[in-house]
Amino acid sequence: MDTIASKPSLVIITGMSGAGKTIAVQSMEDLGYFCVDNLPPVLIPKFAELIDQSQGRIGKVALVIDLRGREFFTALSESLNYIREHFTIHNEILFLDATDSVLVQRYKESRRRHPLAPEGMPLDGIQNERKLLEDLKGWATQVIDTSNLKPAQLKERIVSRFSNLDRSSISINVTSFGFKYGIPIDADLIFDVRFLPNPHYVEQLRPMTGQNAEVYDYVMKWPETQTFLSKLLDMLQYLIPLYHKEGKSQVVIGIGCTGGKHRSVALAEYLGRMLGSSETEKVRVSHRDADRDLHG
Repeated sequence: MDTIASKPSLVIITGMSGAGKTIAVQSMEDLGYFCVDNLPPVLIPKFAELIDQSQGRIGKVALVIDLRGREFFTALSESLNYIREHFTIHNEILFLDATDSVLVQRYKESRRRHPLAPEGMPLDGIQNERKLLEDLKGWATQVIDTSNLKPAQLKERIVSRFSNLDRSSISINVTSFGFKYGIPIDADLIFDVRFLPNPHYVEQLRPMTGQNAEVYDYVMKWPETQTFLSKLLDMLQYLIPLYHKEGKSQVVIGIGCTGGKHRSVALAEYLGRMLGSSETEKVRVSHRDADRDLHG
């Protein structure tokens, strides 16, 4: 019997212009994927037929799909539905994103013009593109925020995800962050823990982070922390299997406090230990803002 892991794989790479699609496709090529850039969505079923008729010789294909207008979405939706109805091919959508400010800076550094604002300001094109891609981002099985990623780090994320052929598992990424630095744009779930007592106001704890035992114990000792974590774990243990059932390969959980250094870090560490008890769940914990000079 064919399993999910043994099915041929078709990955659609898309997202914001300037968010790293070139690096993504290079990374997929290094993993042995047959890659095609700027493919019209109407041709996706032809590639599915090619995979299906290759008798295993072509098992991994990555297609880069760029924005071309509203007809893009209709064609992409129809093509993916056709594949699901006619082929036993595992398909995923990788959506690359970055904040507006980062994308503007990248356009300035490269001196390129945004495809949706060839004669205007890059920000105008970026904001227009973001509106057009809003629905597509919702379809994605994986979203990667490249705002704070160097090219090597983005490649590492992609290789880590797509070199793993066991698609019966789901990756859970728990990331702490500070609201003063913005919300992670690739998060599926955001939880605000600024209601908890703040170690920032305890002088000896201020220079530490939630990874230090003293800060961790301080955050965890409050009854409201324990009540919140009990309810949060109950909800996550209910939601994560449902995300997996619907085809998501990754769930990103954002835990935010003021500066992303104390409370959110401690709770992210706790969740990292408590989640992933099942063999179908793989957990990664990261702290986006814990090492920033400013305290929160």
